[in-house]
Amino acid sequence: MNRTKVRRLTMAALMGAIAFILMYLNFGVPFLSPFAEFDLSALPEMIGGFILGPAGAVEIIAVKILLILVFKGTSSMFTGEVQNFLLSLAYVLPAVLYYRKHRTKKGAAIGLALGSVLSVIVAIFTNLYLIFPAYIYLYGMSWDSIIEICSAANPWITDVPTFAAFSVVPFNVISRAVTSVITMLVYKKISVPLKKLIQ
Repeated sequence: MNRTKVRRLTMAALMGAIAFILMYLNFGVPFLSPFAEFDLSALPEMIGGFILGPAGAVEIIAVKILLILVFKGTSSMFTGEVQNFLLSLAYVLPAVLYYRKHRTKKGAAIGLALGSVLSVIVAIFTNLYLIFPAYIYLYGMSWDSIIEICSAANPWITDVPTFAAFSVVPFNVISRAVTSVITMLVYKKISVPLKKLIQ
């Protein structure tokens, strides 16, 4: 294994560790849903992906999830970790793949927008048809009990469609918008020294 490859793998591991640490600096968004927690862990995933490419992005996300399982464990019978992995991929990969072909500020912005839109769409389908159904099955709950919990915090949530409309969609839109704006603001400033580390 040559030195450049070792440095690339080391950077992927480092960015994954930073993403893991940022997950601890989270806060709830109870006015949307008791299940909504915002963090900036996608920021190093995106920046690292822009530098290392799609394979590097997947490695960063994988490292983050593995560190979560090793040091924090799971409190959702792995449904939360699966969702985190899927949404990270849906957000980061489209942006990284687009930016690789259009390496301009405009290309980065379009890539981030594409990733944001796709991740919101994926969030809707995975929440409604994969993650929450699995969570409900594993914990012996029902959609009615989930909606009741959510409606106590957000009265606009009265059924599954309004759960998607007034919790899943706004949370993911806000989360991706914040991360994308920060990425645009800081990427050029920190990408140059980071790229030098792997050359």
